[in-house]
Amino acid sequence: MKNNTHELDLIGLKCPLPVLRANKKLKEFSKNEVVNILVDDPSAPEDFKILCKTKKYKLISSEKKTNYIIITIKI
Repeated sequence: MKNNTHELDLIGLKCPLPVLRANKKLKEFSKNEVVNILVDDPSAPEDFKILCKTKKYKLISSEKKTNYIIITIKI
């Protein structure tokens, strides 16, 4: 599963930019690919929850680190 996992670094962007940029980029991935999205905007996890529901992606996890959040989505 390693070869179908990608990373998208959106640290430094504030709402709504992380979810807008991710939405555009996620369209490039194939079904069942996993994307780790790095963000530091505290409102991003809720935005990505809505994006996943709307686009029928699977929100695997939202993990808070010291200076950022890793949001993992399966396309």
